[in-house]
Amino acid sequence: MTSAFSLKRPVFFIGFMGAGKTSVARRIARVCSLVSIDMDTYLERREGKTIADIFAEAGEEGFRALESEVLRDLATRAPQMVSCGGGVVLRPENRALLKAQGCVVYLRVSAETAARRISDISTRPLFRSLEAARATNEARVPLYEGAADIIVDTEKKAVNAIAGEVIAALQKEGVLCQSPR
Repeated sequence: MTSAFSLKRPVFFIGFMGAGKTSVARRIARVCSLVSIDMDTYLERREGKTIADIFAEAGEEGFRALESEVLRDLATRAPQMVSCGGGVVLRPENRALLKAQGCVVYLRVSAETAARRISDISTRPLFRSLEAARATNEARVPLYEGAADIIVDTEKKAVNAIAGEVIAALQKEGVLCQSPR
């Protein structure tokens, strides 16, 4: 039987595409009887369009504005596991909100590993080539690291192992607490 847990504040998963943010958040939510939400999926449903379509119609700046709105919305809800889009850290106001409202978990991944993990890169507007992905990831690393409360390396690790590391770190931080029976 799984014990129920509670969150003291939201947990935001950040990192490059393919880091495992959504998979790890869902796994932890399942194991700990918590709620998880994927920001990109939420944004797509809210707007009635795919991320790629939003990028094509509004450009990256238009997408980033919508992403900031969604982050503000999710940050004010009851604590949950939130898997953020890879570029959420690009706006200073988003980084400030992540730090102020929740516990930020950076799942570190190389562009090479991300490319192997992503089954359909056509749905990823910023993953045009491995070289472009590598440059984008490297440019974002300082932003990810600066926003993070917890950093977990995902290279050569399965989702269960990563989730276990994150659970232990969240418990150590006092963010994830076992609910009394």
